[in-house]
Amino acid sequence: MPIYNQSLKELLPLSLSSTPAVSIRKENKMWIATCMLMHYLESFTDSLVVTEEDEKPIGVIGGKEIIENIFENPSSDFFDKIIVEQVTDKNLIIISEEIKLTELLEKWKQTRRAFSIIPNNLGGYSAISGRKLLEIGANCITDVTISELPKKEIITFSRYDTIKDVMSLMLQKNTRKLLLKNTNNFISDRLIIQTIAQKFDFFRNVKFLDQSVADSFNLEEAKKISKDMNLAEISKIMYGMVHPYIIFQDQAITPWDICIALQSDKIELAGKETR
Repeated sequence: MPIYNQSLKELLPLSLSSTPAVSIRKENKMWIATCMLMHYLESFTDSLVVTEEDEKPIGVIGGKEIIENIFENPSSDFFDKIIVEQVTDKNLIIISEEIKLTELLEKWKQTRRAFSIIPNNLGGYSAISGRKLLEIGANCITDVTISELPKKEIITFSRYDTIKDVMSLMLQKNTRKLLLKNTNNFISDRLIIQTIAQKFDFFRNVKFLDQSVADSFNLEEAKKISKDMNLAEISKIMYGMVHPYIIFQDQAITPWDICIALQSDKIELAGKETR
């Protein structure tokens, strides 16, 4: 049976519910959500679960919602006056442990968000994100290598582009990371959110979007590799990174690329008999 036709329970028998979902109440102000996202994005989970007073999940909020809204309204009012419920994406995917990997990935393709939640034994919910699926990749047996992954356009920016230029490009290309031309340095939605909160005090008394990237950010560095590794090797490396992003020759690899690659017929799970 191909790995993608197996259930999450079969693929992650020990750790399926090990990552608790991080939640935020719908009535909280956006500055609170922003502070939480700058700590959790990529390194722990990809989104916050929005809940009602009874802790019932009603939606999700991530970097995309922050970027879209501050691009349209780059003022402190967005953070100080708007509440989480007003910008929540109501399309939250709640799954069961019996869902097949291919079914989950098809749902993620539709929402363009690698994030779902699953009920756990504590009466709450656990998060299933692209980072969690790296565990499956790290434990697979396959000859599929990086060079065989589908080639995609690497979206780049110039150091002297404005922050508005960079955010516009992220929204146009539907991407969370942009690579600085001729380098392996990159900017991400998480880095933008962190800078807004820490350096620019949520836009209070500052014009943000017209500033250049060079004057505003200390960029992050993608890991550059020279060896054409297989899917398991690259998954292990990415799982160990705080903010996983890898450059190989003319390819940029993110956890999303690994997730999509798991749909290959040429992947088996270590310890499983081939049927």
